[in-house]
Amino acid sequence: MATECIADMFGFEAVEGRAVVAAFDGGTITSDAGGLLLGATDRVIRLVDRVASCFVDQRSQAHVEHSVATLVGQRIIGIALGYEDLNDHETLRHDPLMAVLAGKLEARRADCAAVAGKSTLNRLELSKPEPSRYHKISYDAEAVDKLFVDLFLEAHRTAPREITLDLDATDDPLHGEQEGRFFHGYYKSYCYLPLYIFCGRHLLCAKLRRANIDASAGSVEEVARIVSQIRERWPEVRILLRADSGFTRDDLMTWCEQNDVDYLFGLAKNNRLIAEISAELAEAAEENRQSGKPARRFKDFHYRTHKSWSRQRRVVGKAEWMIPSATESESTTKLRRKNKKSVTVGDIDLATLEGRANPRFVVTSLPTNQYQARALYEKLYCARGEMENRIKECQLDLFADRTSTHTMRANQLRLWLSSMAYVLVNALRRIALAATRLADASCGTIRLKLLKIGAQVRISVRRIKFSMASAFPCADVFRTAWAALNSAAL
Repeated sequence: MATECIADMFGFEAVEGRAVVAAFDGGTITSDAGGLLLGATDRVIRLVDRVASCFVDQRSQAHVEHSVATLVGQRIIGIALGYEDLNDHETLRHDPLMAVLAGKLEARRADCAAVAGKSTLNRLELSKPEPSRYHKISYDAEAVDKLFVDLFLEAHRTAPREITLDLDATDDPLHGEQEGRFFHGYYKSYCYLPLYIFCGRHLLCAKLRRANIDASAGSVEEVARIVSQIRERWPEVRILLRADSGFTRDDLMTWCEQNDVDYLFGLAKNNRLIAEISAELAEAAEENRQSGKPARRFKDFHYRTHKSWSRQRRVVGKAEWMIPSATESESTTKLRRKNKKSVTVGDIDLATLEGRANPRFVVTSLPTNQYQARALYEKLYCARGEMENRIKECQLDLFADRTSTHTMRANQLRLWLSSMAYVLVNALRRIALAATRLADASCGTIRLKLLKIGAQVRISVRRIKFSMASAFPCADVFRTAWAALNSAAL
């Protein structure tokens, strides 16, 4: 006789004669018990309440079930835990962890959960500049921008002697008819072009922009705002701006020169620049021929464009001769050279450069006696590549590219919420994980290794206990992080 089938029971291969079944009937259980560490981190840096203070709430408070702090905290912590969609919160609102982190176990109304569902959170994200009948919560953009810098300043006990601000623009692909979407030729897609500014691992700016602009558009205003705010707290700090060639614009360099801010920017190569290092390229080519290994030479010189620059500036050129790609046959190389327009610079035919020579240039305000050419390029400029990892954390681990709402204002808020989730996880990494094996882990790895802990939640009159999985492999890291956060909160 066949056994009765239970619709919500899942059967698997038997083990030692025993049936293996599963069902979603465990009761008060969470899969994100490590999120308690995020709550402890928030108590140290007071992130959620300060983000909430950047909003204006014109709802009738007598009828409000979920405060702005509850909504903002729920969204930021949800993103940090890997839940990027508002739809996820339709069930997450019943998760005991989310209720504990919100500081409330039950709602006043019988038909509500302790935290909000997707519709309430959607109204938060769709806030208008001026409150309306259905959107009574609005955010103050200037206050949010200022908060990023305040959090950065507070992360330092003493003023550093110098800091480096890294600027970069990246693509945020769009797949709908969002406001402000444009096709970008370089990225070959419809997208936004957000501007990011980091100082090491600290995020100072995440500004959503249309894609029909120059990569540096608006950077002078953002840099001026951030530098002014930093110097109010640290008047003696030395500031260096670092960016790729997309930011090598005369207005930004001139602003730096007028405001005692140094800069180090990539510089797009052209025939005049290559001619300046033609002798160094020839030397590198000869060394490469003799050794069979890549060779580099550096040259320091002054340069000014014909029209766009207002003055001469220091430029460092890297003349590098590389080994041809192993995947390229000799016949392919000859065919490519044949089809390339022949242009001679000095004694070098540019048609021979592709695949062999790798000339690169940077422009800087730093004096020669502080940084020689090689050190300037290899140690200082190339270090900006680390910023790419920070942007990847924001976009891949914390869903900063989930800008699928129709308006740019709502998408800017989504970008900020993801960015605040990055700030929260980075604070956890900085404060609690510095002495652990996760000290240099990415946000995604921290979530997977430390935050995703299965736990049974028991709520009694006297306490709320999370009984976490006994076989959790990072229990030692959890203990260390908990101790560090408790110490920091004192």
